[in-house]
Amino acid sequence: MRTAPAIALTTEQRSMLEQQARARSLPARQVERARIVLRAADGCQNKDIADELGITEEKVARWRRRFLSGGIDALHKDAPRPGRPRTVTPGKVKQIVTKTTQEKPPAATQWSTRTMAAAAGVSESTVRRIWHTHGLKPHLVRTFKVSNDPQFAEKLEAIVGLYLNPPEHAVVLCVDEKSQIQALDRTQPGLPLKKGRCGTMTHDYKRHGTATLFAALNAADGRVISMCDDRHRHQEWLQFLRVIDSIIPPHKQLHLIADNYHS
Repeated sequence: MRTAPAIALTTEQRSMLEQQARARSLPARQVERARIVLRAADGCQNKDIADELGITEEKVARWRRRFLSGGIDALHKDAPRPGRPRTVTPGKVKQIVTKTTQEKPPAATQWSTRTMAAAAGVSESTVRRIWHTHGLKPHLVRTFKVSNDPQFAEKLEAIVGLYLNPPEHAVVLCVDEKSQIQALDRTQPGLPLKKGRCGTMTHDYKRHGTATLFAALNAADGRVISMCDDRHRHQEWLQFLRVIDSIIPPHKQLHLIADNYHS
C-alpha cells in the first residue's frame, strides 16, 4: 500500500497551525487546510483524514504536497489556474491606447466607446476595460493658461516658498474674489418631488442683482474668512482686508497672496 509522505512540524509551525484550525474569523478553506496538515503531521494517512473531515483523498494529498513544497504560506492561496485564453492581444491593446492618445476620430472631437470599438474591431466593453486599466478618459478635457509675465517663474517660486516655508509667527492667507454671482429666482413656485414625478420649476427666472464673494483661505488650518458685497472695487477690497486684520491675532504677521500679488 502506498504511504503518504510524512510531515514533520516545528514547534512554531504547529502552534501557528493550531491557531488557524481553531480560528473563527479565517476563511473556512484555510481552517480546513490547517487541520489537514495537523492530522498529517500526527501520522494519519490521506484516506483517514479524508473520512474524518468529509473531503476527498485527492484534496488531502494536494494540500499535503503543497505544505511540503511551500510551508504554511502555501496554504494561504490557491495555485494559479490557466483560465480562458486571451482574445485581445497586447498588440491590439497597444493599438487602442495609441489611437486614443494620439489620433482623433473622423468628424468628431473625441473618441467614444462605440467609435473606438468600430475602428479597432472589438467590443465596447473591451474598449471600456482597456481605457479603465490605462486611466484614459477621452471625454474629459482640462484647460490651462500660460502666463506671458516675464517674471512669472520668480513670482511662482516666491509664492510657493511662502506656502511651504512660512515665516515664524506668521499667518499665510490665499485671497481671491468671485464676482458676478447672480441672485436668481424662478417666476413661479415649482411642484415638489413625489412618487412617480420629479420636481418641477419654470424655465424662466427673474434676476435680483449680483454679488461678489471675497474669501481668504488660511493655508495652515484650512479656515476660510469670507465677505459678500454688491461690488468689488478697491474700496471693497480694503474693507475685506480690514475684516481679515480684525480676526488675525495681534502677535501674528500677516502674509497675503492675492491673484498674482503677494506682500
